[in-house]
Amino acid sequence: MPSPPHNTAPSEAVPAQLDQGAEFSPDEQALLLELAHESIVSAADGRDPEILAPSPHLSEPRGVFTTLYLENELRGCVGYVFPVQPLYRAVIETARAAASQDARFRPVSREEVPRLRVSLSVLSSLRPATPDQIEIGKHGLVVSFAGHRGLLLPQVPVEHNWDRVTFLEQTCRKAGLPVDAWRSGAKLEVFSAEVFGDPR
Repeated sequence: MPSPPHNTAPSEAVPAQLDQGAEFSPDEQALLLELAHESIVSAADGRDPEILAPSPHLSEPRGVFTTLYLENELRGCVGYVFPVQPLYRAVIETARAAASQDARFRPVSREEVPRLRVSLSVLSSLRPATPDQIEIGKHGLVVSFAGHRGLLLPQVPVEHNWDRVTFLEQTCRKAGLPVDAWRSGAKLEVFSAEVFGDPR
């Protein structure tokens, strides 16, 4: 599979549950979270995950980020920006990758696995936006310029009380660009995300 891009959220972040219209039922959310946990456990045990036949809805291609927390500290976050996989498969792959391939952290140990808390962010499609169209608490942001690209999820500015300018600057920083690149030709795209996870 292609390596999912990493999301660099600050290490103290805790996932906000954004007030969005729910696309996924409580049962669907529970199933996706169960798949994420099973994927992590099976990887730690050196076996393939057990996968039940998903519904057509959960088989639709979607972008998704899987974020792992251990005692409310970020422990890994990996995702697909674009809908390159059926959602259930993307959750399985990003959960495994978050536990073992996030370069900021050592791989999750078998002892840590039962204490992990999972948060899933299912993404909408990207659309172009101007700076004044970006809404804190509603939009995630992608900044692209000269082969560089950075992404921050919608909950990140909420968790850190950023205003719109700070959100733009931090996404530029994530892309490895000057913080004012959004003023000088960088491409801005927004998306929404339905965020749900294990109870705290």
